[in-house]
Amino acid sequence: MQVVYNVGLCICLFDITKLEDAYVFPGDGASHTKVHFRYVVFHPFLDEILIGKIKGCSPEGVHVSLGFFDDILIPPESLQQPAKFDEAEQVWVWEYETEEGAHDLYMDTGEEIRFRVVDESFVDTSPTGPSSADATTSSEELPKKEAPYTLVGSISEPGLGLLSWWTSN
Repeated sequence: MQVVYNVGLCICLFDITKLEDAYVFPGDGASHTKVHFRYVVFHPFLDEILIGKIKGCSPEGVHVSLGFFDDILIPPESLQQPAKFDEAEQVWVWEYETEEGAHDLYMDTGEEIRFRVVDESFVDTSPTGPSSADATTSSEELPKKEAPYTLVGSISEPGLGLLSWWTSN
């Protein structure tokens, strides 16, 4: 899989629509053929509702995976409110209010979660040459790897959040 900037996550080749004639460049023994093809691309619409699994929680928010795509974050301000981060358990908790009082609903790792896509971000991660500033830094310092495509989700409306919250037994 490959992220194409401002297109989406290219999952697989769908079909080849056209093959042009093969040719050989002078001084090159390889055969070159221009190929036209179509890709299957993952690029959800803004406001689309998806179901994933909680990959983990941190003070940054809830990290969600779709199985084939893991760069999804639901930030604290986009959770059902009031919410708090439990440092000991490393989970987010929705403090659900009822007539009997507050109930803590935990967002545990591995639980299925329904969320709305509210933002996306493409980052050009093409390789670049070293800069003069990089030459002065220590070789032990590794630059933080940035994901080329990320989604931001929200569960701050009724029906969104853990599927177990909304199923009736």
